[in-house]
Amino acid sequence: MIIPCKMLPLLGVGLLAAGCQRAPSVDILGSFFPVWIFCAVIGVIAAAVAREAFIRTKYDTVIGPPVLLYPCLAALVAFVTWFIFFR
Repeated sequence: MIIPCKMLPLLGVGLLAAGCQRAPSVDILGSFFPVWIFCAVIGVIAAAVAREAFIRTKYDTVIGPPVLLYPCLAALVAFVTWFIFFR
């Protein structure tokens, strides 16, 4: 059977989407929240705590630009949280 050229993009999208699964979620007070929100919140909180620790130890003057450091730190903590607890 020959597939028409118009159907090739649709076939490609179907093959790419075949590996998708439903998103893991956690039950919090009867509502289901996606796990990535939970991990992102933990990452932001960890970055805020790290910022306070850096300021109190006067280490914030030594480290690189904060606009790059803290989002990267939040992402790192979020990804590690995802990998440890939900993978």
